[in-house]
Amino acid sequence: MRVVRGLPDARALLCEGRGLDLDDTRPHLSASIERMFGEPLSVAQVVDHIIAQVRSRGDDALRELAATLDGAQLDELRVPPSELANAQDAAPPQVVEALELAAGRIAEFHEASLRRSWFDFRKGYGELVNPVERVGVYVPGGTALYPSTLLMAAVPAKVAGVREVIVCTPTRGEDNPHPALLAAARLAGVDGVYRIGGAQAIAAMAYGTESVPRVDLICGPGNQFVTLAKKRVYGDVGIDGLYGPTETMIIADDSANPTLCAVDLLAQAEHDALAKPVLATTSERLATAVQAEVRSRLVRLDRSAIAAASVNEQGCVAILDRLDDALELANAFAPEHVCLMVEDAWTHVGRIRHAGAVFVGEMSHEVLGDYVAGPSHIMPTAGTARFNSGVGVHTFVKTSPILALDDATASGISSAASTIARVEGLTAHAEAAEVREELA
Repeated sequence: MRVVRGLPDARALLCEGRGLDLDDTRPHLSASIERMFGEPLSVAQVVDHIIAQVRSRGDDALRELAATLDGAQLDELRVPPSELANAQDAAPPQVVEALELAAGRIAEFHEASLRRSWFDFRKGYGELVNPVERVGVYVPGGTALYPSTLLMAAVPAKVAGVREVIVCTPTRGEDNPHPALLAAARLAGVDGVYRIGGAQAIAAMAYGTESVPRVDLICGPGNQFVTLAKKRVYGDVGIDGLYGPTETMIIADDSANPTLCAVDLLAQAEHDALAKPVLATTSERLATAVQAEVRSRLVRLDRSAIAAASVNEQGCVAILDRLDDALELANAFAPEHVCLMVEDAWTHVGRIRHAGAVFVGEMSHEVLGDYVAGPSHIMPTAGTARFNSGVGVHTFVKTSPILALDDATASGISSAASTIARVEGLTAHAEAAEVREELA
């Protein structure tokens, strides 16, 4: 892990050039794209081509792209409903039990977060809160299996009152998705699962095909192609956000346990070679101990090559003079996860202004947030926590203001309305208010 000392150098390393560079076509992608499409194309050109094909050719394009990109021969794009109905019997019992626990806690958290319609009769205004009709959830299926991601998107959608939730996820060959993923879909109340992935799945959900229904909002993380496709279709359909590789900043003082810091950093590093595991500490002793723990544990991981790339290329240990500097660095970095492993951690929670989620204390670790704590693990990355929130029931609802003013209230504010209208040069607006004053 790279080591930097002092707030200015740490800020420069972590924050300069921060953001999602979705149009960048890295060399390994260029070679793969040329092999599959027969010509050198950028990621953006590939995504635009895929979207255009799905829009014009529907299911035929989806089948061709699945064969070319995923090696999947798909006669039926939708997983048979019988497979979904029997999913909990097909998955290992201990897995189903764990998913049930997770689904229950996720539902409880989001039920507590629900917004409700309201109206103030005295002032004559309020809001209607309504869910969108149909949501499409994208569940990645590249280097790992993610039934947890399905729960983290579909359960809040159902709690919010969404009538229909569909899931798209890539598969290999002619196989259905993994039984654990189908069991999660069944527990979440998903209405249909489709065996398609990549940018083509985003296009199918955004515009609809013969088999895939058009949705109102697309939710879920994915690779560069998926994320760029979400950006491209936004406006024709709603999206929850644009997500890059995962990132965690652990803020720790000399009281922190170096082993716990190390295992939490590695838990993020094994997701993706581009994941960012960051330690911000006021303790030179802790920094040294954490690095030693990371090195010794890294070689034992099943995904050690991925984790090593993340730790070596993206990882950072920032040694700072004061805890205040660590908190300032966290707000500048605006990471997906901030973990407070300091004495009196609760006294610092309110000082974290920009983060996807905040984990307080060593036992409230981020892995629990990934699976069973309750809040969705689909969180803003790449600094987007400065303006965006993680997925929740708010993601799936929209508000419509209600105006129902009584005569006295309307008359009392009409003069101000006409004054502003005339300043703006909109005389028809002014007269619409003034006529009512005359009738009052």
